[in-house]
Amino acid sequence: MTDARFPQTLEQAYGLQGKVALVTGGGSGIGLGIARSLHAAGATVIVAGRRNDVLAQAVASLGDRAAAETLDVTATDLLSTFEARVADRHGPIDLLVNNAGQLLKKPFEDMKPAELDSIYDVHVRGALELSRHVIRRRIDQGGVILFLASMTSFIGLPQVLGYTVAKTAITGAVRGLSAEYAGRGFRINAVAPGWIDTALFQQATRNDPKRREKILSRIQAGELGTPEDIGWTCAFLCSPAARYITGQTILVDGGGAIGF
Repeated sequence: MTDARFPQTLEQAYGLQGKVALVTGGGSGIGLGIARSLHAAGATVIVAGRRNDVLAQAVASLGDRAAAETLDVTATDLLSTFEARVADRHGPIDLLVNNAGQLLKKPFEDMKPAELDSIYDVHVRGALELSRHVIRRRIDQGGVILFLASMTSFIGLPQVLGYTVAKTAITGAVRGLSAEYAGRGFRINAVAPGWIDTALFQQATRNDPKRREKILSRIQAGELGTPEDIGWTCAFLCSPAARYITGQTILVDGGGAIGF
């Protein structure tokens, strides 16, 4: 006799057919890698962000079962309307990936409170508010919510204190939300990328060969990760195969955060 709680085939275990996934900041970089992986697993994927041209290119690259929606996660008073619009156009959001973010590299003594606030507003406040509206709509059905943490949630890096504080806060938010909603059908986890080969990384290290060498020297896997490395981890955490995983932050960093 089979147990209805458990998938019976590989496709059932890892497939996302029939699911609607929203990826914030999904037009480029890690967000696009996540969108590609969820799409390949069978989900209908909505990429959301501020740059319509980038979103349009992302949707064109994904093809069928993909759409774009304009979103500024810092406009928290508009997120209820945004969530309702997505649900009306594409169906209720089964899988939410809070990926939108920004980075400010600056010495702490030169930072202004408003600059720290702006980073927190994107990574934490906006992500939590959007998650609240998704949870409210699906309170009787459950769902999956993922946050993007960072290796800075675990190790210290210089001149990115605002980013470090925000990404560390995410790990606490995941634990708290899981404690509150795991018994109501929601699985809430975070993925913490290490150094990933994106345009942003290349730009940040192009003129700093010593920094690039130092980064590569501490990655045990010996190479940078790819956006799809993060994407497939997200796809797994969204899938039925991860049904018993909640409240966790999963490092995907090639061993970069655990020493030499």
